[in-house]
Amino acid sequence: MAKVSDLEILNGLMSVFRAKGYDGASLNELAEATGLKKASLYHRFPGGKKEMTAAVLDFMESWVINKVYNVLSDAKIAPTERLREALANINAVYNEGREVCLYRSLSMDTGMALFGEKIEKGINQWLESFSILGKAVGKDKDTATQMAKQSFIEVQGSLVLSKAMGSTEPFQNAIQQIENRYKT
Repeated sequence: MAKVSDLEILNGLMSVFRAKGYDGASLNELAEATGLKKASLYHRFPGGKKEMTAAVLDFMESWVINKVYNVLSDAKIAPTERLREALANINAVYNEGREVCLYRSLSMDTGMALFGEKIEKGINQWLESFSILGKAVGKDKDTATQMAKQSFIEVQGSLVLSKAMGSTEPFQNAIQQIENRYKT
């Protein structure tokens, strides 16, 4: 039997939580998505679905730090290059607009009650990243903060619209609008 890697497990769990949220994700679906039997999944995550969700949120936090925050705050790279790389990473994590946001899926009912602090932390890291970029392109603190919030709203809103329309066009348009917003 082939061993399932930690990355495969986390990606499988994330796909279910993205699609179903915390309350809607069943242990059968989580096990199937990871390629593990329920007993093996519980062996790896003795805290059950709550521990699985926390692991996925930790994984996403690490992704935001490495693929958005560190990229956008690297003063050794020109702001336009930072933005281009971060947007490419965002485009990839959302499969060009085909995937919903984990934070959105988990911000419903029980998920928010259990993981609100982790969700808020992840969103704040995202906002801080784009605020840093806004300041790097010469905007004052308040304007940079507003630009960051608008960028987050556009990504999230376009993901919902892309899903509803069955088209990645709204997401791709949002990515382009964000790029245009930060041009120097």
